[in-house]
Amino acid sequence: MTDRSTSNPDSARDSSHKKPGRGDHREFTRELLRDLQALERMVAEDQIESDVCRIGAEQELFIVDRNWMPAPLSSELLEELDDSHFTTELARYNLEVNLDPLVLSEDCLTDLETQLRNSIAKAEAAARNHGGSIVLAGILPTLSRQHVSLGYMTPAERYRQLNETMTRLRGGPYDLRIKGRDEMMLRHDNVMLEACNTSFQIHLQVSGQDFIHRYNVAQMISGPVLAATTNSPVLFDRQLWSETRIALFQQGTDERSPHLAQFRSKPPRVSFGARWLERSAVEVFEEDIARFRTLFGGGLGENSIGELAAGRVPQLLALRQHNGTVYRWNRPCYGVSEGRPHLRIECRYIPAGPSIVDEVANAALWLGLMVGASKRFENPADLLPFGAVRRNFLRAARSGLAAQFLWLDGKQITAQRLLLDELIPLAREGLLDHGCAADDIDRYLDIIEARVDTRTTGANWLVRSHDMLSEVDTISGRAAGLVQEMHAHQQSGKPVHEWPTLEPSRPTGKYCATVDQIMTTDLFTIHPDELIHLAAHVMDWKHVRHVPVEDERQRLVGLISHRVLLRVLSRQATAGESSSMRARDIMATEVIVVTPDTPTLDAIELMGKNEVSCLPVVNDHGELVGILTERDLVRIATPLLRRFLNHAQNGDTVASDS
Repeated sequence: MTDRSTSNPDSARDSSHKKPGRGDHREFTRELLRDLQALERMVAEDQIESDVCRIGAEQELFIVDRNWMPAPLSSELLEELDDSHFTTELARYNLEVNLDPLVLSEDCLTDLETQLRNSIAKAEAAARNHGGSIVLAGILPTLSRQHVSLGYMTPAERYRQLNETMTRLRGGPYDLRIKGRDEMMLRHDNVMLEACNTSFQIHLQVSGQDFIHRYNVAQMISGPVLAATTNSPVLFDRQLWSETRIALFQQGTDERSPHLAQFRSKPPRVSFGARWLERSAVEVFEEDIARFRTLFGGGLGENSIGELAAGRVPQLLALRQHNGTVYRWNRPCYGVSEGRPHLRIECRYIPAGPSIVDEVANAALWLGLMVGASKRFENPADLLPFGAVRRNFLRAARSGLAAQFLWLDGKQITAQRLLLDELIPLAREGLLDHGCAADDIDRYLDIIEARVDTRTTGANWLVRSHDMLSEVDTISGRAAGLVQEMHAHQQSGKPVHEWPTLEPSRPTGKYCATVDQIMTTDLFTIHPDELIHLAAHVMDWKHVRHVPVEDERQRLVGLISHRVLLRVLSRQATAGESSSMRARDIMATEVIVVTPDTPTLDAIELMGKNEVSCLPVVNDHGELVGILTERDLVRIATPLLRRFLNHAQNGDTVASDS
């Protein structure tokens, strides 16, 4: 919820182009502590606005090109849009839209949807002028490792400083390990993994005196709300958690040193929190200032205590800037609107998408529960242990509507039953009590009810559709098919529970341009010191004709072919020998390799010229990341050839894939 009448602390970060020194950090810390003191005084003296309840939202977007791949066009779109509601994000293929605040009453939900539709339509029109489109997705299925390189980072000083400072604090690369239906283990050297995540962030303004209760309610309902709104199950073609963003954001920006993690219990910057609030809103800010170093230096020039003494409302620029670098899933926010200070709770865990109407329905569920549960439950801390609430949240992230929760009175209940039997009706009550239009409440919460009843969240739709495409298309082809279908449904305006599961489509040559789009990544390898009999068994068990040989660091050191192995074993059998030969004794060491970005046509030419039937694929460090075989080429070529011959027999011109 952006206040357009006051200066934005984010813009203050942009204005500093010098590298912060220790003195700069000391000045910033002085201002930060003054801001905290000023906030404590404003809360104690009841200066925080309390006679109105506003809502707001921030929409994060993906920009894609004609092939549904991430398109680094944010600068071009922002220049064309020329609209202060739009701003940059970490990556050049993302945008953020800040919607205008609305009073929580009457037609606010319809007004929220209208704002969203108008903003996204405006962005879509600008994107089309540059050969692109706008897609709402928690994680875009067509993202690949190349899209999280620094070349895709938005060229702003604050992002450069963010990356440098957090990586320096960590002392090395970021380690990602997420285990779901598939498993992802990844080491990355910058913070750009954060750019894989986009969200639909909802704000609710609360009074200073009511903040503790409302914030604890926000924590209590997080698990069930997340279970109903998951939309991010696929990352780099791996099916992970129902809401993979929860793990990805935390691990991809974790500044904690891995060498100290086993000894210290310091929480990450991205967290759910560790306990119920007890005193005031200031408590959260105190905790975050005590635990997390400032990432940006330099004083911002505000003396908040002096502003209060002069009878003016301080902006608390340092506090807001530091708060913007601590990523609680329920985050407290301070702002100034029409000259009056206010506090908000920002819900950050709900993903972008699947459609605009789904997002407004998600907002209706969260807002309805925030007011309904606040009225029904006097003190969440008396009802549930905080550890149970945090576990509910993580279970929802992993399993969505299938998650099993610990709820009131020690009851074990699935997310689906809890939502249908208790929480959706409670959200209806809350919105009605706040004067929201009954027709709007029915429209949006009926969408939630149908989604939960049919178990068709965005995550479930993506997993089912991904499964349907897994055996009939390339990695890039199925990812592009998913994004294309998501965009079409988003344009139709239908909620996700009305989307049909994506059926396998006729493969085309559009998504076969480079080796990484068609190579096999499920590899069977052996170590140089393994017996050659193991290689023979692997070939027999897994029906492969080549076994790469790699060392302990996954670097390719050789290749054993079916033909060479058969020749060696045949000679030994003829001689009646029992061999103890190792892989290193027979492997080819002069191996022709390619990289993931090698054009497919170049790889085909290389295979023909050198009369080889496979090409191991290695990255810049010599690590084995895939293998391209004749079988991969036949798998792609067969439907294309069939299509070509069918057209030729019918006397038709072969249709273009564009």
